[in-house]
Amino acid sequence: MRGTAPTYDLYGENHAQRPDFWLHWETIASRSQLHNWEIKIHKHDAFFQILYLRGGTGDAVFNGEVLPILPPVMIAVPPKYEHGFRFSKDMDGMVITMVASRFGALGRAFLDAEMAQWFSRPRLIALDLNDGDQGFLAQTLERLCQELLHSDAFHSDLVEAYLRTAILIAARLTAPDQSAINDSVPENPRMKALQTLVNRHFRDHHPAEFYASHLGVSTTHLNRIVKATTGQSTNDLIASRLIDQAKRDLVFTSANIKQIAYDLGFNDPAYFSRFFTKETGSTPRQYRAEQHEKLAE
Repeated sequence: MRGTAPTYDLYGENHAQRPDFWLHWETIASRSQLHNWEIKIHKHDAFFQILYLRGGTGDAVFNGEVLPILPPVMIAVPPKYEHGFRFSKDMDGMVITMVASRFGALGRAFLDAEMAQWFSRPRLIALDLNDGDQGFLAQTLERLCQELLHSDAFHSDLVEAYLRTAILIAARLTAPDQSAINDSVPENPRMKALQTLVNRHFRDHHPAEFYASHLGVSTTHLNRIVKATTGQSTNDLIASRLIDQAKRDLVFTSANIKQIAYDLGFNDPAYFSRFFTKETGSTPRQYRAEQHEKLAE
């Protein structure tokens, strides 16, 4: 029978040796060569790890499942998940260890349910340098590694920014993976597709039927999916996207309200004003003044 995997802070370090930090980094070679290039099965109670591997070969073991490592690749290992690695002696890369409770320090996006689900299981993400998002993820990880090794001005802020960017891009790249989706919410792929469609077409003011048709479901079924996920109807979701963009335009552009209405697909600026007031409780003019006053404080 397989024994219980030991729990370490860093591999080979017990709780009595717990260092006082939220972020630690080291090359793969610096620790692996101490253990004959094999990191035996173990887990971390409170740490999340990212491995960025540029060269060499090896295997990753997650809960007994063996996966080949074919760099360049990013591997994400959540807390409390049994894992181990076997590396070739020419493995080139870095392991970054973070205190999981500090994810909030990297931005609100890490606190939502979807990201919490992403963090709940290990990820092995191939990095095709000629692919747009994969290539950019590899570049971001390279910049992160360089910043960690050669700190300069704005070091802490840049490290957090690179980490946040890398994790969010990794989450986007793995989002279509059915195995990464909570089994209790089987409609999540359609919800993601709907959000993409809404972002593309919200200025066209299409009804829910338009989106249902593109997703190959009935309007009633689509409303059920949206309601279960967001608590809104599909039309409410579309309206929320319009309002969100209207707020951005009112705060961050100098366009007049009539121009903003036209840019958002409203033929009648007066109707836009009534729509905005109904959804927010403020007229567009009042909202802009209130937000500008807050920015001036």
